[in-house]
Amino acid sequence: MTSFLRSDRSKPVAIWLLVVAVMVLGMVIVGGATRLTDSGLSITQWKPVTGALPPMSAADWQAEFALYKQIPQYSQLNAGMSLSDFKAIYWWEWSHRLLGRVLGLVFFAPFVWFAVRRELPRRLFVRLAGIFVLGGLQGAVGWWMVSSGLAERVSVAPERLMVHLGLAFALLGLLLWTAFDAWSGAARQTLPSPWGRRASWLIGLVYLQILLGALVAGNDAGLVYNDWPLMNGALVPDDYLGGSLWATLAHVQGAVQLHHRLVAYLLTVVAVGLGAAAWRSSYLARDSRLLGVAVAAAVVLQALLGIATLMMRAPVGMSIVHQLMAALVLSLAVAFGWRVRRV
Repeated sequence: MTSFLRSDRSKPVAIWLLVVAVMVLGMVIVGGATRLTDSGLSITQWKPVTGALPPMSAADWQAEFALYKQIPQYSQLNAGMSLSDFKAIYWWEWSHRLLGRVLGLVFFAPFVWFAVRRELPRRLFVRLAGIFVLGGLQGAVGWWMVSSGLAERVSVAPERLMVHLGLAFALLGLLLWTAFDAWSGAARQTLPSPWGRRASWLIGLVYLQILLGALVAGNDAGLVYNDWPLMNGALVPDDYLGGSLWATLAHVQGAVQLHHRLVAYLLTVVAVGLGAAAWRSSYLARDSRLLGVAVAAAVVLQALLGIATLMMRAPVGMSIVHQLMAALVLSLAVAFGWRVRRV
């Protein structure tokens, strides 16, 4: 394997990975719009190859529409929907799936090209192969998520949405970290520092908050308890407890929104404290200090945006911006975590 690899760093490889990361971000945005427009169940079959082509004739459109009419979402929410209305939601889901296929090609083809030309950094080969496997798994997870809404539900299962979105953000973070490694080469040896551990905790907390946000989205919990800082005038929502611990954690609207709020408060305090400490640190380089402050500022802005989105009852545009901001927060946290390990 190592005969196909030679360099410790490669700026072309780094640029390629950054392009892929931007495409993953695009997938997140399109996927969010697909969910917010209730379009995700419009394609009821998983055809990894032939599904790349949309319906090509009137008969094809009628056949797809007939399949959609067989699921609960149509009968319970969209009964009487016109073909033109169906096409509107179909195109969102088809575009999301097509972008996923293009993304896979944009990753795989350059990977082979760089490997053949021996331009892949040796130490990154296994990681890049792992990213490719995770990307392929994401397609299967996406169908696993969609399939949960085709029989007894009118939407996908919130926990499956959480897994799907969580894997997308994990890929985004891995791509960014690997791109930074490809651009700069292996880190030089440094003295032990607590900053790497602190940054890791921050990344973990940001990621947890993203997962909790996915549960809010999957339960449409942004449409209830739209006052702040209380929840319908109370500290704890009336419907907090579900029939079981899992129901409370994953399926009760009031509970998932409260958990998202509480972790937002914790994340804001931690990010601001860490940013202030980074700015005052004599150990960190200037760009590390600036990244620490940038993460803190982005977290505060995201918290304010989340409050505004909630109080406006989660309009589509605001919800998409909120999700985009989550990606920016994670990206900055990853950049900060990567940089402080290279003091």
